[in-house]
Amino acid sequence: MTAPRLIGKLAVVTGASRGIGLAVADELRAAGAHVVRLARSLQDASGDRLTDLQCDVTIPGDVERVVGRLVADLGVPDIVVNNAGIFFIKSLAETTPADFTAALATNLTGPFLLARALVPPMVERGSGHLVTIGSISDYIGFPGSAAYAASKFGLRGMHEVIRAETAKSGVRTTLISPGPVDTDIWDAVKPDEKPGFTKRKDMMRAEDVAEAVLFAVTRPERVAITELRLLPAIYSPRG
Repeated sequence: MTAPRLIGKLAVVTGASRGIGLAVADELRAAGAHVVRLARSLQDASGDRLTDLQCDVTIPGDVERVVGRLVADLGVPDIVVNNAGIFFIKSLAETTPADFTAALATNLTGPFLLARALVPPMVERGSGHLVTIGSISDYIGFPGSAAYAASKFGLRGMHEVIRAETAKSGVRTTLISPGPVDTDIWDAVKPDEKPGFTKRKDMMRAEDVAEAVLFAVTRPERVAITELRLLPAIYSPRG
């Protein structure tokens, strides 16, 4: 079990009902933090160092309501992990305006809304850590990823601006950009059946990303991990 390095800390993780978000929430909680999990599919509940809140991060009113309750009940978080996202592969011609809007709403607008709500009070306090879960698609463009890449490149841009605006404030920011991770987002894609795709057995696990998050947020205050890029040891970049 991970050593309890986050005792007394409050962490918020979006998209925390499954996949990478769930693994990150579990990792931070095992390290001693009280973890608030946000997801559309969760029901409001609380337990030992765990609070679940139903929230659609694409809806400003939802984010405002949940953040208000969170701050009132538990305080300003020490760690915020913007993880919620959607993924699909469609060519530019096949991508509908609705597809594009949905990708931007979940992958970019959602993180913006949460960061806008929680970074300023962290800056006012003089401490905190914003972790953004990006993707290999935030720095490489792959065929079939027009909407996804647009949202993730945008997320990288927002991360860089927040990093610049919070410099010397005591708030640290980290962008974690993983390559293929074996979660259920690949179920519809079926990468094992497609040439050039990393096979699922060779992909990273959600726990690998969670460990990277824990590493970033447990560095001494003098150290800022501004970016981490993770790839499978056996990686097949699709062209």
